[in-house]
Amino acid sequence: MQSKITGGDTTYLFTARILNKYDIKYYRCNQTGFIQTEEPYWLEEAYSSAITKLDVGLPYRNIYLTDKISRILLPNFNYKGIFLDYAGGYGLFTRLMRDKGFNFYHTDQYCQNLFAEYFDLKDLPANTHFEAVTAFEVFEHLPDPVPQIKQMLEFSDNLIFSTELQPATINSVDDWPYFATETGQHIAFYNEASLKAIADQLGYHFYTDGSFVHLFTKTKFNINPLVLPKEGYLLRKARRLIQKAERKMGMPDGLLLRDWQYIRDKLNAKS
Repeated sequence: MQSKITGGDTTYLFTARILNKYDIKYYRCNQTGFIQTEEPYWLEEAYSSAITKLDVGLPYRNIYLTDKISRILLPNFNYKGIFLDYAGGYGLFTRLMRDKGFNFYHTDQYCQNLFAEYFDLKDLPANTHFEAVTAFEVFEHLPDPVPQIKQMLEFSDNLIFSTELQPATINSVDDWPYFATETGQHIAFYNEASLKAIADQLGYHFYTDGSFVHLFTKTKFNINPLVLPKEGYLLRKARRLIQKAERKMGMPDGLLLRDWQYIRDKLNAKS
């Protein structure tokens, strides 16, 4: 198996069961540490639904990213420009960013645009160039990352994206829930070295927040634009007071992680 990043050699890592029915080999790029599955012949079945049953974190993730990306765009980019959310799912992120005043548009060839209808790529003139493209939870789905990422960069010189970076140690599929074997859609797994290798191949600078959000850009920034400044004292104090008041009221803990585990167990029980 050749690396999808470098074209060089890989090392067999482990075998795991995908969709509770296919035993699939995983390989690690010897040069960059990038992890990939064997050629993913099961994707048509995995994408019988574009949004999987296990992605209960979709609304929370979009709300979190709306806040974070707004704070990245304002000081570092032309926030009055036009933006594109690539593979944007139901269009929720586009809608939330438009609600905040950013002129975002949506595109996704596999999923219906429910929340940003009339603000889609097809509603813009051909060859519209965007101030930045966002692509959240897309890279781990790519069967052939380098040319597919290059295609995204045809829309803009700035690509802001999310994908969870590998943990320090991976010996089995159980070491990282992000493998998401139950749904079969995650087939490419990155670390900082592999993302930088892609940026270098394509002629872009690479920045990362060190965990989840990353940037390919033609601009060389003096400081990392993804490392947000610490919030002011008054704002942090206000947040603590709100949290304290909520605890006093008996506000229950969120059920997101519990629900995710419950659904995961349900999916695994079908095997």
